[in-house]
Amino acid sequence: MRRTLIYNILLGLCSCIGTVFCSCSDYLDRETDSYIDKNMTFSSYERTSKYLVSIYTIIPDGLDRMGSGGMFDAATDDAEQALDASNVQSFNTGSWNAVYNPDNMWDRLYYGIRMASEFIENADLVNLNTYKNDPGNQTEYQNRLKDIRIWKAEAQFLRAYFHFELLKRYGPVPIVTTPLSVNGNYTGTTRPSMEECVSFISKECDNAASVLEVSPWRDNTALGHATKGAALALKSRLLLYAASPLYQDWTDISETSLPSNQSQWEAAAAAAKAVIDLGQYTLNPFYTDLFTNNFQSTEFIFIKRYPANSSFESYNFPISYGGKGGTNPSQNLVDAYEMNDGTTFSWTDANLAAHPYKDRDARLNATIIVNGSQWKQNTVESWTGGKDGAYTTNATKTGYYLKKYANESVNILTGGGALGHTWPIFRLAEIYLNYAEALNECSPGHPDIAEYVNTVRSRADQPDLPSGLTQEQMRERIRQERRIELAFEEHRAWDVRRWKIASSTLGAALRGVTITKGDDGAFRYVPYTVERRTFLPKMYWYPIPQSELLKLKTWEQNPGW
Repeated sequence: MRRTLIYNILLGLCSCIGTVFCSCSDYLDRETDSYIDKNMTFSSYERTSKYLVSIYTIIPDGLDRMGSGGMFDAATDDAEQALDASNVQSFNTGSWNAVYNPDNMWDRLYYGIRMASEFIENADLVNLNTYKNDPGNQTEYQNRLKDIRIWKAEAQFLRAYFHFELLKRYGPVPIVTTPLSVNGNYTGTTRPSMEECVSFISKECDNAASVLEVSPWRDNTALGHATKGAALALKSRLLLYAASPLYQDWTDISETSLPSNQSQWEAAAAAAKAVIDLGQYTLNPFYTDLFTNNFQSTEFIFIKRYPANSSFESYNFPISYGGKGGTNPSQNLVDAYEMNDGTTFSWTDANLAAHPYKDRDARLNATIIVNGSQWKQNTVESWTGGKDGAYTTNATKTGYYLKKYANESVNILTGGGALGHTWPIFRLAEIYLNYAEALNECSPGHPDIAEYVNTVRSRADQPDLPSGLTQEQMRERIRQERRIELAFEEHRAWDVRRWKIASSTLGAALRGVTITKGDDGAFRYVPYTVERRTFLPKMYWYPIPQSELLKLKTWEQNPGW
């Protein structure tokens, strides 16, 4: 199979992993001994394999990363969280800082980096003498040697991925490639440059890709592991970010400075094209069924897969179906979907305003439950007074419910029909848009730009982009396409930051729609402001956790914090 799956397996780490750590503690916490020592762990082929799987579990969750069903997209102009007490609301009100950050991934990601580094350092200790000394088992001996080489490359990919997840949040961070000594003194650790961090992660991707194969090798036991495509896709995203305005001078958080570097955009375009040229991935025929646990789709390059459960549906179903409101798509996002003829929706057009969901981009219906949507053979009533409408406990705050990822077959009351869920980390449509964006910046007018954007659009039966667009016009269309195509996949928060447009997006008023039903049965839709959001320039980067600055004596806090 070509896909890369991640199974969210909760292993008993303290019982099967050597040199484990008592908690996901901070960067300068060093290794501690468990009752299974390092030699015992890495001398065993089976325990070494389990150790690698445990590193995959460090990858951040997507469907419930903020707790209580909260998705990180509710911290953008694309959504609101129905639960007022949700951690994600701290981002929207601006009530987060170096002491309290609900998305503080510093400890968790460095924990993963430490585990990956230890794996790379010790995986060659696996004792294969039983096979090596048996003339009849030479094939299996060679296979297991290859396993170990590939496992080390997977760990290198994961280490790169964790460093990237830190970089996009905090800016340049300590580069760690070995388990830290318990007796070490790290107070003098200097902060690397942005260029050093990007170069390190890029080389890690290259080195991992040089060993990894294009598909999981041997048999189905290799499913759930990174492939060459995953390593190259990470490099594509990394270099796209690195070429973007925010990363050119990361300490300049003003939105008036929008520097560009031709060679970096060229490198980003080449990195995306390298993934495409693997020829291993194809767009799923239908966007509508891509996110309903369709983990075998050839579009997915790297995913995190969740076991069968109904928790996502319990949080996000409309309330009359047993849901708790969950993540509510915004009117801001709904308005961004084009008409199906490629024109722009407008509330000033009386005909469109009377039927705002008619004849829209098919991805709207695939992503969002609107008033009148058919769900579980019933009609969703998001109008005031309707069974899913405003002023009812846990009801949507915006007039919309999230459809993407939800399995319609689930019966929340009985728990029946529960299926797994698939969280896309890298998929081909993103790579197409990465390529188009980078190419538009370094070679505007190149025919590949429109070709790849139109390929993504055509899957949703949207018409081709108009010909003759200027570089600036194409830039806006690509950004629009990313917002629609990649909605609720945790791209929006980082895209608007790297483009340096967060004040007008993350800081914009979050809008919903009031829906009333007349005596004649007709609905009236009136957009309104749900919440006024706060975004300050310092929020382009997360603050370094205050506890870490007490140890990193030579470091200054990130700009503005």
